Amino acid sequence: MTMNKLAPMLAVLFALGVTACNTVEGVGEDVEAAGGAIDEAAEDAAQ
Repeated sequence: MTMNKLAPMLAVLFALGVTACNTVEGVGEDVEAAGGAIDEAAEDAAQ
């Protein structure tokens, strides 16, 4: 494989990797927020 074809492929793979990290982080934040909402609802129901 020539360098002319390899460089763009590596750039795309790098971009996808960075995007995946941001997506996983965002999902983690969403799950954390949902857990907090459930916790608050449970505390309100217990009162």
